[in-house]
Amino acid sequence: MTTRLYYHDSFLYDFEADVREVQEGPKPALFLDRTAFYPTSGGQVFDTGVISTENEKLKVTEVVDSEDGRVVHYLEAPPKSLQPGSKIRGQIDATRRRDHMQQHTGQHVLSAAFVRLFNIPTVSFHMADDYCSIDLDTPTLTQDQIEAAERLANEIILENRTVDIRFVTREEAGKLGLRKLPPADRDELRLIDIHDFDLSACGGTHVNQTGQIGCVLLRKTEKVRQGWRVEFIAGQRAVATARRDFTTLSDAAALFSTRIYDVPQQARKSLDEIRSLRKQSEQAQEELAEAQAAALLAETPETSGRKLVIRTFTDRDMNSMKLLAQRLTRKAPNVIALLATTSPQPSLVFAQSAGQPDDMGALIKQTLSKLGGRGGGSKDLAQGGVPNAAGIESAIQDAAASLHA
Repeated sequence: MTTRLYYHDSFLYDFEADVREVQEGPKPALFLDRTAFYPTSGGQVFDTGVISTENEKLKVTEVVDSEDGRVVHYLEAPPKSLQPGSKIRGQIDATRRRDHMQQHTGQHVLSAAFVRLFNIPTVSFHMADDYCSIDLDTPTLTQDQIEAAERLANEIILENRTVDIRFVTREEAGKLGLRKLPPADRDELRLIDIHDFDLSACGGTHVNQTGQIGCVLLRKTEKVRQGWRVEFIAGQRAVATARRDFTTLSDAAALFSTRIYDVPQQARKSLDEIRSLRKQSEQAQEELAEAQAAALLAETPETSGRKLVIRTFTDRDMNSMKLLAQRLTRKAPNVIALLATTSPQPSLVFAQSAGQPDDMGALIKQTLSKLGGRGGGSKDLAQGGVPNAAGIESAIQDAAASLHA
C-alpha cells in the first residue's frame, strides 16, 4: 500500500519519499512508499509533475491505482540510477492540481445544490481537460432549475465556507446523513465536509474554503440515457472560458456593427436574408435553365427523330448542369443531353427524355472509366466527376457516337 499524502493536505505540492519498486519496459514507472501525486479515480484525472534526485529529473506523465492498492507513477523516460531504497523528491504541477481542486469541490457544491433545491441526485462525475460534467438522475430538467442551482452554488462559494476533511468508520458514516453513501468496499471513509451544506465520501483533492473555487459556470445540458448531463466549469477555467466567449462575441458583434447582446438578433436577420437570397438565386437559376434549354433546343436540328444536345462548359457546377439537363429532356420527348464542365470541378451529366432507348447510367460509367472518374445514375439521368478536364470533349463525342441510331 502507498501512503497517500493528498488525503490530508491537497495543497501539498512537494514531498520526499523512498522508491519501493522500479518498473521497466515500454512504460517505465515508479512505486513509492508514499506520494502526493493523485491517481485517476472517482471522476478526477491524475496529477502530473516531476520526480527528481541529485542526478536526474523524471517527468511524471500519468498516475494510476494498481489492483493491490499501490500508486503507479508512469514516467516519460526510464530512470538511469534509481533502485529500491533510493530517496526521491516529488513536485506536483501546482497549476494543474489547483485547477482540479476547483473543479472537484465545485462539483460537490453544484451536486449538493441540485439536491437541496430539487432533490435531484448526481449519479456520476467526469473531469476532462477543458470541461467537467455531472449526470443527474431526473427525467426532466428545466432552464429555471439549472439557473437556480448555479445561483445557489455561487452563493455558497461567495460565503467562503470551510471545507474540512475527516475520516470515519462506515458505521459512523451511515449515521451522518451523507449525500451519497459509497459501496461497502472499505471500513474507513474519507469525508469532504462543506460546512452546513454538503457531506460526501470522496478520495479526491479539494480546496480548504469554498471561496477558493472562485465560481461555477454551467455551460450546457443534454438528455442522456440515465437522465440529464450538465456540463460546467469552475475557477480559472470559468474565467478563461468567459474571456474566450466575450472575445468571440465581440468579434461577431464587430462584424455586424452592433453590440454583443444584439448578435443573436442580427444573426437571425442575416440568416433570413440569406434564405431569401438563396431562394431568389434558385428561382433565377431555374428561369435561366428554362431559357437556355429553349434556346439550345431551337438551335439543335432533329436527326433520326431526336435532338442530341452536346455541350462543354467552362464555368458550371454539377447542380446547374443537372438542372439544365432536366429542363432539356422535359421540354420535348425526343431529347438526349450530353453535358460536361471543365471548371470548377470537371464533371459530366447525361440525360434523355423518358421513353428513349439508351441507358444513361451505363453510358456514363463507360465514359467515366476512360477518364478515371466515378459516378452513376438511372436509365434517364446520370452524373459523375473526373480528376481533370483532359479528354472530356473527345469522351463526350465518343459517347454520342455509341448511341442507338
